[in-house]
Amino acid sequence: MATDHQVIGKVGRCTGAIEPGGLGEVMIAIRGGSEAFYAYAADPQEAIAKGARVIVVEHEPPRTVVVSRY
Repeated sequence: MATDHQVIGKVGRCTGAIEPGGLGEVMIAIRGGSEAFYAYAADPQEAIAKGARVIVVEHEPPRTVVVSRY
């Protein structure tokens, strides 16, 4: 698989706030563009505000990622 297709370890931006235990949205640069992914916080008690930079720590295909603040 090409490196650009891998999402784990990529840095993105939160475009939909992630509330504790809730689902949000992040934009990640991939395949020569940017794509939106549903996102959960790695720490279920953490809230991540819209606009915050995040790093992907886990990918649950096809469109869900687990992120942590960057």
